[in-house]
Amino acid sequence: MRLGIFAKTFSGTDPAVVLAAVKQAGYETTQFNLACAGLPSMPDAVPADAVAAIGTATRSSGVSLAALSGTYNMAHPDKSMRDDGLRRLAIVIETAATLDIPLVTLCTGSRNAADQWAYHPDNATPAAWSDMAAEMAKALALAENAGVDLGIEPEQANIVTSAGDAIRLIADMGSRHLKIVLDPANLFEQATPDEARAMVAAAIEEAAGHIAMAHAKDRFADGRFATSGQGVVDFPDFVARLKRTGFVGALVTHGLSADEAPAVATFLRGLV
Repeated sequence: MRLGIFAKTFSGTDPAVVLAAVKQAGYETTQFNLACAGLPSMPDAVPADAVAAIGTATRSSGVSLAALSGTYNMAHPDKSMRDDGLRRLAIVIETAATLDIPLVTLCTGSRNAADQWAYHPDNATPAAWSDMAAEMAKALALAENAGVDLGIEPEQANIVTSAGDAIRLIADMGSRHLKIVLDPANLFEQATPDEARAMVAAAIEEAAGHIAMAHAKDRFADGRFATSGQGVVDFPDFVARLKRTGFVGALVTHGLSADEAPAVATFLRGLV
């Protein structure tokens, strides 16, 4: 299991500077975002010199790129917005393939037109699922052609809210290129430590064999997000259960400041 962090945790638009900071903080891999190369996260184009700069920074820092962010609202109520997102995703997937990044992370979206990470009551409707699934099928066609996997993360405010939803979508798509990104803090909103432990354990059991990446974010009992190890998520249990499933991918932390990153690396490395 490799220890990683969101590249956007660190400020800067020079990949060499950002990845050097990742290494200095104690991490060996990262979930990269094109914003760290001075581009929009979902750009209209990725210049060849930007690709070269990312590749050079990877080699010089020794930090591998476990995933590349390709999130857009796959359930946006406006089809033209979904079409534009898919167009940009194609560019991200092509970039990932060029850089040998194995995974592009997605957002299964929300009917909330203003914020893809915000809840909307229509998220649970068959129409929302249908729109998202149609989008996912198009995205998978791009990924399969490029030899890249796509990672969906269960989120309480999105269409896919649970490991069960994710497994259902994988079955619907019938593609080996669709994987799960599992973040324990996104599996519930409010919980006691015992409740959180039980929900996370059940999700790992259900998703076993389909998890391409794990995230390490935490929550306080009242629902606020927390730095890993500060909330109700039992990280020793989480990591131990991942290991028992045979998971050997990246454990990537986020939702923390750059100043907190070294201490979190020490905490997580003691578990992995």
